Amino acid sequence: MKIKTICRYEIVYKNGKSPLAVRFTHQRTHKTVSLGISVEPHYWNKDAEMITADCPERAILQSKIDSALAIYRKKIQRLEALDMEVDFTNLFDQTAKCTPQFVDNYFQQQITAMKQAGKINTAIKYTATCTSLVKFHPAKLRFEEINGKLLGDFEVFLHSAGNQSNSIATKFSVLKAVYNKAIADKIFLCKENPFISYKVGKHWTQTRKRAIHKEDIQRLMQAELPVTRSPYTDFARDIFLFSYFSAGINFKDIATLRYVDMEEDRIFYRRHKTGKTMTCRLHPQAKAIITRYGRSEAMQEDYIFPILDRHVHRTEQQIHNRVHKVLIHINRELKEWSKRLGLTTNLTTYVARHTYATVLKRSGVSVALISESLGHSDLSTTQIYLDSFENSQIDAAMQHLL
Repeated sequence: MKIKTICRYEIVYKNGKSPLAVRFTHQRTHKTVSLGISVEPHYWNKDAEMITADCPERAILQSKIDSALAIYRKKIQRLEALDMEVDFTNLFDQTAKCTPQFVDNYFQQQITAMKQAGKINTAIKYTATCTSLVKFHPAKLRFEEINGKLLGDFEVFLHSAGNQSNSIATKFSVLKAVYNKAIADKIFLCKENPFISYKVGKHWTQTRKRAIHKEDIQRLMQAELPVTRSPYTDFARDIFLFSYFSAGINFKDIATLRYVDMEEDRIFYRRHKTGKTMTCRLHPQAKAIITRYGRSEAMQEDYIFPILDRHVHRTEQQIHNRVHKVLIHINRELKEWSKRLGLTTNLTTYVARHTYATVLKRSGVSVALISESLGHSDLSTTQIYLDSFENSQIDAAMQHLL
């Protein structure tokens, strides 16, 4: 930003005087701001950018010029000190804040926006990350202070606080997303992005694959209900099997299925996690489960399964709370089913989704097709669900070592 005091010779008032102004130049663009004072043109020294010594009112006029320049230079110094871009908007816009945007405040803005958009689970992840960051750095943290050393210290802090690798990876992914969004929103001037050299992906560790065999699915279907059971025992099994027979549909997507989402032998829905539109043919077993919970008086906008009530659960937060509460009961009962069947893998609704994908893979279905049916955005996500090679295949291959 260059500053120059000028006399507007092209403008001459009736009293023979011309106005004085300050010309700002930034990236080859000019902006001229009047100083509110004028002099006769011959009293202005263009080269020295000041009023000549023989001007009768020199002391008063020059003092006003110097005061105005001092104010602008002070604003520029403050912007530079805060690592904010020195441009016309920040310098002249009275609504622009020449104060630093603290990281935790910006986090809260993002969390509020996510809640309003119905992205409750994402808001929870952002809240957890923000909470950990504030514990690590109690003093107000500015985005300009985030560098490689701070990220390394934060990583050590999270490990010492008992966070596992994938939990740390999630928090760093969130922090990186917030940092990059702050750059895009021009919250601060980023001189060097620390996330270019600090690799978030190094924290991700491959979790043990959670899938059961097709024979286990059949055993679960044929198993007798226990004499002593909870209201969720049969329901938990039905939800697990419905997910398995409906292309691994996620539990929240099951909970929010409405009668209007069924058309002949298909269901249509939008994945809550990605927003992707999904459809799959209703397997006879899935249709039987829906029939079991169907109500003759149900309206098209009613939910199919007795998890949500559209008259009660109206807001995204209410829906989230109810789904989370029921999911706890269902997974608790699925764990009991695991014990009854003698499975080494504890059943959860997530296992149903994994099992669907794994059974298709074992049957020779391409990973690309499985990825499409699961609603994944890319194949790398599907690989998280599937081993590149089945352990049994590796075991068989190892027979050839000798």
